[in-house]
Amino acid sequence: MTETPDTANPPDRIGIVGLGKMGRPVGRHLRAAGYSVTGFDPSPEAAALAREAGIDTLECTAALAAVSDLVLVLVGFDDEVEASVFGPCGVIEGAHPGTTVAIGSTISPSYARSLASRLADGGMIPLDVPSARGEKAVEEGTILLLGAGDKDTFDRWRPAFETFCADILHLGDFGAGQIAKLANNMILWASMAANDEALRLAEALGADKEAVRDALSISSARNWALTTRAEEKPIPWAEKDIRLALSEADDLQFPLHVAAAAGEAMKAFKARHQIPTPKPTRGKCR
Repeated sequence: MTETPDTANPPDRIGIVGLGKMGRPVGRHLRAAGYSVTGFDPSPEAAALAREAGIDTLECTAALAAVSDLVLVLVGFDDEVEASVFGPCGVIEGAHPGTTVAIGSTISPSYARSLASRLADGGMIPLDVPSARGEKAVEEGTILLLGAGDKDTFDRWRPAFETFCADILHLGDFGAGQIAKLANNMILWASMAANDEALRLAEALGADKEAVRDALSISSARNWALTTRAEEKPIPWAEKDIRLALSEADDLQFPLHVAAAAGEAMKAFKARHQIPTPKPTRGKCR
């Protein structure tokens, strides 16, 4: 974890767009380290929970950008990123020249490339900061940051990222972080689908499923989803993540046999367990 910023100087001002299961704990870690944190979320419930955690909230992303040196965008979908940044009352309306806009949402690499050029055209500095390891890790401040973008700007904000990350990587130009996150998610969902199918087969054949899981956890089949029992935690984004991968691959005429199968397997898994798939909120400023 980083040290608290020098109290002799005004604290860096950080705005967070999206105050859900990612944005709220990120804001809490930043505040604990001494940063000035302001947030926005179109959900009154999410905004209220953020205020309970000590995060000041504003009524739109333009107002948030106007008082921020770094804007972290932590919403769920490409169109939510678009609305938050370029829509009415969006970040671009309030940001001052040189504002850093860091995209922590999982978005398509194709959209990321166009987003970077549009942010730069608006006088902002784009960073790519998706993460991995799940909700427990963000609550604990131990996520992996898959960073990309201007290296000097990234290093300038590294101390802030260290407040909620255990590992921070800079992978190259803007969009490289999203490519790494796409690869991560393809492997994650394929692993989870394989774990589920194998354990259900073991049980159907008469073995104790938990005993088999324990054995696999120390075998050559060991994987993160298996050992963390990831299937018991909320997994709302599986189809979205796999659709992103399949769409990017379609543009390249690149076959993804395993990802396609994993997508169907995860749909069946979620249907069996009645797990809903989130939809874009399309929230607007009030």
